[in-house]
Amino acid sequence: MPTVRVPVTLVGDIHGQFYDMMELFKISGEPPHTSLLFLGDYVDRGNNSLECFCYVLALKVKFRERVTLLRGNHESCEINKIYGFYDECFKKYGDERIWKMFTDVFMCLPLTALVENSIFCLHGGLSPGI
Repeated sequence: MPTVRVPVTLVGDIHGQFYDMMELFKISGEPPHTSLLFLGDYVDRGNNSLECFCYVLALKVKFRERVTLLRGNHESCEINKIYGFYDECFKKYGDERIWKMFTDVFMCLPLTALVENSIFCLHGGLSPGI
């Protein structure tokens, strides 16, 4: 479980809304000036799920200590195959292998984070079994 230091900006469901995400960054700031903890649900519903997740993943790679990415319930192949991410990948790339690669990356994301050893963070819709 990653541990996160304060101050940190918590970011909820993006759901493929790239331009809304950019507005959020205008308000909160971007790394390295701001630490960000994303609570999952980067994909589905909006038209730019690929762009949203690629952008936050690039931020994570570039600013490893300042960006934390958690996995939400839409980062599951059973969910995002139904709610639009699969279709977006196929429409933009014409191949389901791209979708499969993203689902493999999603499986590497942690489910929880701990902020300053006192605030337990996770996405709210993971599973009744967890």
